[in-house]
Amino acid sequence: MFPWNVKGFVRLCVIGSVLAVLPIVAAAQWKAKDTEWPSYAADLAGTRYRPLDQINAANFNDLEIAWRIKTDNFGNRPEYKLEGTPLMVNGVVYTTAGSRRAAIALDAVTGELLWVHGEHEGARGGAAPRQLSGRGLAYWSDGKEERILYVTPGYQLICLDAKTGMRVPGFGNKGAVDLKLNDDQEILPDLTTGEIGIQSASVVAKDTVIVGAAFREGMTPKSMRNNKGYVRGFDVRTGKRLWIFHTIPKQGELGYDTWLNGSADYTGNTGVWTQVTVDEELGLVYLPVESPTNDFYGGHRPGNNLFGESLVCVDLKTGQRKWHYQLVHHPLWDMDISSAPILADITVDGKPVKAVAQPSKQGFLYVFDRVTGKPVWPFEEKQVEVGTVPGEWYSPTQPIPSKPPAYSRNGVSLNDLVDFTPEINERAKAIASRYHLGPVYTPPSESKIDGTLGTLTVGTASGGTNWPGGSYDPETHMVYAFACNACAEPIGLVRAPKEVSDMNYIAGTAGEEVKILRGPGENAGADSPMPPKKRAGSGYVALNLDGLPLLKPPYGTISAIDLDRGEIVWQIAHGETPDVVRNYPALKGVNIPRTGQETYNIGTLVTKTLVIAGDGQITTTSDHPRGAMLRAYDKKTGKEVGAVYMPAPQSGSPMTYMVNGKQYIVVAVSGGAYSGEYIAYSLPSAE
Repeated sequence: MFPWNVKGFVRLCVIGSVLAVLPIVAAAQWKAKDTEWPSYAADLAGTRYRPLDQINAANFNDLEIAWRIKTDNFGNRPEYKLEGTPLMVNGVVYTTAGSRRAAIALDAVTGELLWVHGEHEGARGGAAPRQLSGRGLAYWSDGKEERILYVTPGYQLICLDAKTGMRVPGFGNKGAVDLKLNDDQEILPDLTTGEIGIQSASVVAKDTVIVGAAFREGMTPKSMRNNKGYVRGFDVRTGKRLWIFHTIPKQGELGYDTWLNGSADYTGNTGVWTQVTVDEELGLVYLPVESPTNDFYGGHRPGNNLFGESLVCVDLKTGQRKWHYQLVHHPLWDMDISSAPILADITVDGKPVKAVAQPSKQGFLYVFDRVTGKPVWPFEEKQVEVGTVPGEWYSPTQPIPSKPPAYSRNGVSLNDLVDFTPEINERAKAIASRYHLGPVYTPPSESKIDGTLGTLTVGTASGGTNWPGGSYDPETHMVYAFACNACAEPIGLVRAPKEVSDMNYIAGTAGEEVKILRGPGENAGADSPMPPKKRAGSGYVALNLDGLPLLKPPYGTISAIDLDRGEIVWQIAHGETPDVVRNYPALKGVNIPRTGQETYNIGTLVTKTLVIAGDGQITTTSDHPRGAMLRAYDKKTGKEVGAVYMPAPQSGSPMTYMVNGKQYIVVAVSGGAYSGEYIAYSLPSAE
C-alpha cells in the first residue's frame, strides 16, 4: 500500500481492483438541475440540450482550456478510440477512461482526480467483443444515496458509490451483476470467451437500470447461430432482474411468425447496442434495435424478422411491449437503428403531439407519436428492388417517411459522383462502373470476376447518423443531426467456405482469398475500384481516387429539422475541407467551398443559442496547426460563429455544465497517433 495525497488529506482504499479517495461531495439533488449533465445525452429524452448561454457567439473564440486529462494511465495500453461523454452532478464529473474502461470522478472546476475504479477481467476482458473505454456511465440518486453504474468490457454491470468509487455491497454479488447469466439464452455464453457485451452507457430511469447487448464489430459474426441481444431491466438498489425483452421473439410470442422456417430459434444478434431513451412520466422505454445475423445476407432467416431494425416501446416497470415499428423489413444493409431516439413535445397542425424522433443511417428522421406508435406524418410502403442472390429472401417493399425529407444521401447514382473536374468525374465513373448502383434499399449483390464487384451503397453501415445520434432543442422544436453524406461502401457477397462460416454468403470479393466478413479491396491500388483505405471501426473499404472521396461533397453535414413542420430549415457542411482535397494537384486554382468531412462519429450539443460540434478529421490550415476544431454555429441560421483548436479529432460527443457561475464544455478527442484525452473549455476568468 502506498500514500496518495488528494486535496490535502490521505486515504487510500484498496479492495480488489478499486482505488478510491474520499472527496467531500455535497448531497445529491433529487432532481438534476438544468446546469448539470446527469445522463449520457443530458437527459432521459436524449436531447443533448442545456439552456446555458454564458458561452455564446460573441465569445466562443475566447475559450481557453480549463482542465484536461489524458486517459493513458487508466488501462494497460493507450486508448485511441475515446468515445465517452461525461456526466456532471453536484460539481463532480464522472466518466469512463482507458483501455480497461475504468470509471473515474473528477472535480468539475479543476479536473482533479477524485477516485478511480477499474475491473481487471483478465482473459474475459481480453476476449470481449466490445472493448476499450466505452461511451459512458449512468448516475442515480434518491436524494440520499448516489450511485454510478456501468458495464465492463467483460459484460458485468457494476454499481459504485458515487462519493467513493467503491462497489455497493448490496447490489448483485458484492456490487456486480454478471450479465452473461440469467439472460434467457438457449445456451448461455461462455463466461470467459462468450462474444456478448456492450460499449454504450446504461440508462437509469426511476429505480430501473436498463442494459442492452452488442456483439463483434464490423459485420463479423462467425455463424448465423449467435447469441441473441435481449434487453433487461434491473433494480438499481439490489441488482435483481426485473424484466427482459426478447428482441428475437420466442415461440408463442408476437413476431415469431415473421421468422419463417423456425429461423427465430437459431438466429442471433438483434441487440440494442446504442443508447436507450425513457419517458419517466409515461413509464415508457424506447429501444432502437439492430440487425440480425448477418448484416448483408439473410437467406437463413426468411421473413421480415421482427424486431430487427425496429423501434420498440416497452413498459418501464415490466418490459412488456407497448408498440413497435419496423423501419427496415428483413434487414440486409447493416442499417442498425444506431442512435438514441429523441423524445420531443411538438405541435403539428395546431395540435400538441408527444413525439419520438429516430435519426437513422439512411438519413431518414422517423417521427412517431410516442404513446401510440402512429407515424406523425404518413409512411408509404414503397416498392424496392428485389435482388438475385441465390437463396436470399427479399421484402418487396420498405417504409419511406413522407416528412421530413431525407437529410443525407442514401443511394448512389452517377450524379452523385465527384465532379471537381471532367477528368476526375470520368475516373469516378470508371470505378463506379464495376458496381451495381441504385437508390435506397438497392440490395447487396454477388461479387463476380466476370461481372460487378457488388453493390455500391451510401447511407448503410456508416452513413447518415450513427451512434452519436442527434440533439433537440425543446424550446424551438428543432432537431440537429450530423450525417456522413459521402461514406460510400461496397457490399459484395461471395459464397462462404464451410471452414469459414455456416452462412451461404458472406461479404467478400470474387477472386480473393476470403477474409471473413471484410469489405472488398484490402490489397488494391489507390486508383483501382477497390483502394485500400479502411474506415476505423468498420470492415469496409472507402472508395476513393488518390484519397479524394468517390462521391461529391458535402461529405459531412449538420441539418436543422423543424419537427413541428417536418421540414429541413438549414443544412451546412461540417468540418474543414480535408487536406487531400485542398492540396490535390489537379484542383490547384479551383474554387471549392468547404466540403465538410467524411466521418460518422460526430455528435452535436445544443445550448441556448449554439449548436456545437468538433471536426472528425485532422487538417492543417494557415489558421491553425495540425489538429481539429471545435466549432459553434448559430442554431437559428447555421452560420459558423466561432471555433477553438483541439489537438485531435472529436471522438466523443460534447457536453456542457455550469459550476459556481461558470460554464464549461467538455469533449473527448483521440485518433491516429493521439491517445484519448478529455478537454474542458471555459471563458477566461475576470482579472
